[in-house]
Amino acid sequence: MRHLVYLGVLAFCLCGALWLEPLLKVGVLRRWRRLALTVLPVAVIFVLWDLAAIAAGHWWFDEAQITGVFAPGGLPLEEILFFLVVPVCAILGFEAVRTVLGRRR
Repeated sequence: MRHLVYLGVLAFCLCGALWLEPLLKVGVLRRWRRLALTVLPVAVIFVLWDLAAIAAGHWWFDEAQITGVFAPGGLPLEEILFFLVVPVCAILGFEAVRTVLGRRR
């Protein structure tokens, strides 16, 4: 089970943020194109950065805590998901705060 730790953390993050969408009606997932244009460019930059760090030997992953599914260049699937899941959770949280404070446009 230890090989699912990273995925478990990501799932926990999603569970902690996804409920904001239906409960507060923040509309983040409804505007999926806008979300993709926000998250994907930054995710690409960080994936490239991680790949460079792995190639240089500055960065590695504990193989006991990942599934063992790797993208070309040696980047684990979980790390790619991290660059997608965490920003989505942050945006959901930000929009939820704006909604509660009444600062929506």
